[in-house]
Amino acid sequence: MKRNSYSSKNALLVLFLTIFIDLLGFGIVIPILPNFARSLQAASWQIGFLVASYSLMNFLFAPFWGGLSDKIGRKPVILISVALTGIAYVVFAYSHVLWLLFASRIIAGIGSANIAAAQAYIADISEPSQRAKNFGIIGAAFGLGLIIGPTIGGIVYENYGISVVGWLVVILCLMNLIVAFLLLPETLAEKNIALPLKINPLQDLRLALRREDIKRLLWLSFLFVTAFMMIQPTLALLWKEQAGLNDKQNGYAFAFMGVVTTLMQGFLVGKLNQRFGEYKLLVFGCVALVVAGTIFPLFVSPKWFIPFELLAITFSGISSGCFTPALNALLSKAVSEQEQGRVLGINQSFGAVARIVGPAIGLAFYDVDFHLPYWIAATIAALLWYGIKFIPKVLQKKIRT
Repeated sequence: MKRNSYSSKNALLVLFLTIFIDLLGFGIVIPILPNFARSLQAASWQIGFLVASYSLMNFLFAPFWGGLSDKIGRKPVILISVALTGIAYVVFAYSHVLWLLFASRIIAGIGSANIAAAQAYIADISEPSQRAKNFGIIGAAFGLGLIIGPTIGGIVYENYGISVVGWLVVILCLMNLIVAFLLLPETLAEKNIALPLKINPLQDLRLALRREDIKRLLWLSFLFVTAFMMIQPTLALLWKEQAGLNDKQNGYAFAFMGVVTTLMQGFLVGKLNQRFGEYKLLVFGCVALVVAGTIFPLFVSPKWFIPFELLAITFSGISSGCFTPALNALLSKAVSEQEQGRVLGINQSFGAVARIVGPAIGLAFYDVDFHLPYWIAATIAALLWYGIKFIPKVLQKKIRT
């Protein structure tokens, strides 16, 4: 299918804005959610379930949204999910009891599972050689939203309270809905009307893991995200307890990581992919995570924080900036256009499970010895580095050029 480069660039820009606004709303809530839940008398385990409920809904609904986008088109799914996210934050604005806060996060998790439809949209408008680059641009929208959002959220919550935070995100969702409705064209040429739809991710995962064309990619994705998420949630503890950083300084450090990831996915991954290809980008991502995981706990003292922790942060940003768009590009090439949404949705479900499993494992090992989550993550990344060489043998007959 030949694609019009001008219309593709414009559609990609609109999709970038759509995802950026979506992630900006998500980022606004990040710094205030645990403390607000605590103000509602939530116990620590309840806060843990509150955070996990969002990822759990991603796990349950990502294949559904992806499959629905194969069935009825990408644009309707994006519009429905954005509207659902707006409803979630209306509930959030009035979450003065804990069960309403849970309801808002569950609805938001269902709405945000639309990333599979967005990724399928990218695959529709991108030549195979450009997919890693375009997936990276969308990854940059994620990074920007997570850099700007927490700062806005903290300021608004401190000065105006939770209701204003909720309505601010509702306004962003409304803007998102208007932009997508008016400017986002439909891209799926042939809809898969006969595709059956179920909310049964376990069956989807089981069937996907039987497919020789994609199962290794899905396992690579799951294990990489697990290793990456073993590191991320423990860093705030590591830097506060071992380096003496306060919460504000921790925020700056995470913002720096977001900047590195954004630069990688927004500006560099396309050029790197043209020169080296997706497989080598996967290798670069694994090597960078090995380096980051090794450095983080070794040079965390105040004396060595600059430059070594900043160097580790840089490698951490490079790791996800290389690995994620390359993996998504390979997955989209390995299947037909009529099932890209569903398969990318299944990959999002794998990622959602990894975002639950990774932090749990990382925090458990952190309590034993703060070095362990980082070195275990580095070991997993090293094993993945070795495993990547088996991918071409599986996909060489399936990848469409």
